[in-house]
Amino acid sequence: MAVTTSVPTHEHIGDQPLRSVVSASWTALRALVLRDVVVLGKHVWEFVLRTLIQPFLLCFVFLFVFPKIGQSVGGGGSASESSFATILVPGVVGISVMFQGVQSIALAMAQEFGFTREIEDRVQAPCPVWLVAMSKVLSGAAQGILSAVIVLPMAAVVHAAGVHAHLSLHWAIILTLVPLATVAMAGLGLVLGTSFEPRNIGLMFGFIILPITFLGGTYYSWTRLAPVKIGGFPWLQTLVLVNPLIYVNEGMRAAFTQAPHMHLYVVYPVMVGFAALFLWLGLRNFRRRVLS
Repeated sequence: MAVTTSVPTHEHIGDQPLRSVVSASWTALRALVLRDVVVLGKHVWEFVLRTLIQPFLLCFVFLFVFPKIGQSVGGGGSASESSFATILVPGVVGISVMFQGVQSIALAMAQEFGFTREIEDRVQAPCPVWLVAMSKVLSGAAQGILSAVIVLPMAAVVHAAGVHAHLSLHWAIILTLVPLATVAMAGLGLVLGTSFEPRNIGLMFGFIILPITFLGGTYYSWTRLAPVKIGGFPWLQTLVLVNPLIYVNEGMRAAFTQAPHMHLYVVYPVMVGFAALFLWLGLRNFRRRVLS
């Protein structure tokens, strides 16, 4: 008599079926992200102060103090100062998003790969190593969105009498570009956090973050760089195109103002490209650091 055996569709432990690998991985991912949300909730005021201090100082000095003391900003006169405010406000939102990616991911990873070794506990979660890194990116992107929500109203009101940022909210751009920008900057934070040793964090700020900030179009529009030329070639306007922050800030100007800005059909594809590149590099570096 032939003996037939049936292959069960689910493995069991006792009476309970085992979850699939995909289900277990996503459960672990949600738990890792939730853990970061809980930690953020316990340090919410630290997050708010960390988010506000640099944008507040920029707006306070350039849009409040300078007009009060008669220091020329944007060429002089209230119209020029308001034009400068319109350029600066989206810029400070952009650098806030960038700094959240760096501070919430790069600095945290420097600690976790360094003396705390906390990352060793994370990678023991029942999910692929790359999902642990993605949980960092998702939590960093969420913090970037929160920073944009916090900084924009503050930057819009910190100014002297007669100086106004002419804001105009374009919700279709806001709802698509701001999340894309936060993911790209969180990816940058992942790349930096997995590329620099904890003892070299100072070099990261000096050689990477500082040039990105000052050449990222925070204080000026990319369209205004054309007069900076050598032999008729707009070298600076071309050079800054390798800077991801220039696309973030130009996108923020398109989202929050009517000021001249880089074409969106350039901003969106390039930001998608930077996000994909940073995620690929960051996940590769993360895996190497964990397995080394």
